[in-house]
Amino acid sequence: MPKIVIDDKELDFNQGQTIIQIAEENGIDIPHFCWHECLSVSGNCRMCLVEVEKIPKLVIACSTIAADGMVVHTQSEKTVKARSAVMEFLLINHPLDCPICDEAGECKLQQYAYSHSVGESRFTEEKNHKKKRVPLGPYVMFDAERCISCSRCIRFCDEIAGEKQLTFVQRGDKVTIVTAPGKQLDNPYSLNVTDICPVGALTNRDFRFKSRVWDMSSTKSICSGCSRGCNIEVWVRNNEILRLTPRHNAEVNSYWMCDNGRLNTFKHVNAENRVDGPYLKREGNLIKTGWDEAIAFAVSELKSFGKDEIAFIGSAFATCEDNYIFAKFAKSAWSAKNIDFLRHVKPGESDKLLVMEDKSPNALGAQLAGIQPGKGGLNFEGIIHAIKEGKIKALYLLEDDLAAIKPEYESALKKLELLIVHSSNFNKTTDIADLILPASTYAEKHGTFVNFDGRVQRIRSAVTTEDFDRSLDGFEQSRLDKFGSPFDKWSSPKKMDARSSWRIIAAMYSALGHKIKHTMSQEVFDEISETIPEFQGLNYSVIGDTGAKIKLKSAETKSIKV
Repeated sequence: MPKIVIDDKELDFNQGQTIIQIAEENGIDIPHFCWHECLSVSGNCRMCLVEVEKIPKLVIACSTIAADGMVVHTQSEKTVKARSAVMEFLLINHPLDCPICDEAGECKLQQYAYSHSVGESRFTEEKNHKKKRVPLGPYVMFDAERCISCSRCIRFCDEIAGEKQLTFVQRGDKVTIVTAPGKQLDNPYSLNVTDICPVGALTNRDFRFKSRVWDMSSTKSICSGCSRGCNIEVWVRNNEILRLTPRHNAEVNSYWMCDNGRLNTFKHVNAENRVDGPYLKREGNLIKTGWDEAIAFAVSELKSFGKDEIAFIGSAFATCEDNYIFAKFAKSAWSAKNIDFLRHVKPGESDKLLVMEDKSPNALGAQLAGIQPGKGGLNFEGIIHAIKEGKIKALYLLEDDLAAIKPEYESALKKLELLIVHSSNFNKTTDIADLILPASTYAEKHGTFVNFDGRVQRIRSAVTTEDFDRSLDGFEQSRLDKFGSPFDKWSSPKKMDARSSWRIIAAMYSALGHKIKHTMSQEVFDEISETIPEFQGLNYSVIGDTGAKIKLKSAETKSIKV
């Protein structure tokens, strides 16, 4: 392989790579604004200037193709002086409003001003003023004074989102970004420009002025918006989710996520209609009760029906752990054959980038965990039909709002003699239920989802409840010992009285005289890996932050997509 020397380190590289790509791969920091791994090279900012021996002038590392034997200096006197000059130039007209800027704490300009600038400016004239608080679209606000014209947002729209919605106008110090006349930045991925903007020029209108980054905890998790399973960070302050941002995973979502997943998959966690404890229906009214009474009611009522009169419906929104214990409970405690889940597939509602037709995060995981009809049992549509005919009189429903999906389902549920529901929020289905058990949301528990491609990925507790499950692998435990819990810094006066669905079912198992040894979700997953062939050899440590692929039979993937 050809070799290059960067700061006295001899490195191998592949033909066609640029200096900055090689440096990035080998942990050598070359400051940059306009360069991004997934975007074309523009070379506007000049921040990545480096010195190359035998070349008289400095070159920009983002567009200079490496050559065999090339010797590069990123910290030479000439390079450092030029870098400082670039920073001085960029800061001439910058408003320097860090105290009120949402990007503070995450801003490259702020970081580089500290590490690569002289800390003072020779510019004494009036700064050039531009438009502020310009809504480019429904979700993105633009502050032209902060913009350094890196063109990342323009290239993202052109190359990744596939919609040419932004462009430069004017020249020199009057250059700015606009949308076409009568148009706005409204593509399904528009908020990604706020992530890749290296300064505070583009901000999320939903998150503006809500919190400083250092006041929030960030937790690695998975988006619940569709079966893609985009990797995300959940940002929390005072036990309340304030924003979601994409987390890089080259095998799943790269650096991106859609606006729908970013804005609409966490609001229910903070909503006022959360189920705040178990509820029993008495004389047509839902009355709040205790956990012991709720569990005792569920068990005693289910015992009054024959095994063929009970059906169990799992959930593609619940974790593998929840569905596994649910299926085990249905089959071993009640000898149930009528067990399935609803597939939330919306044909045609997908795109070429990330969005999938399956609008649930764990359909494949639910199926692999055992949520499928037993021999001679009924599938989902068969269960609904049997309820209408009066053959099935009791239904145990896990984390799904069936009544809101079709009027047909709602009318069927109203014919039941017993409806037990796990739900995080009050909804149309809970209005019909005889027993409501408060379930933790995906942001309040540990567990796993399996995406459409068979990748097992972890969700983690970002918001704490009264029943907090601290499922930690070795790395997380060492991080906890060193830095403390993300919940230690900001405590909330209110913690939701909700439990992971598998924990609720485990309590029912105990009420029936069965013993459940599991105390954490990772122990449930260990049992899954021991009993289900597709999960063999996996545990939370192996899955890690980026997931682990399982081997699927073609029939499994085919059945989930119909």
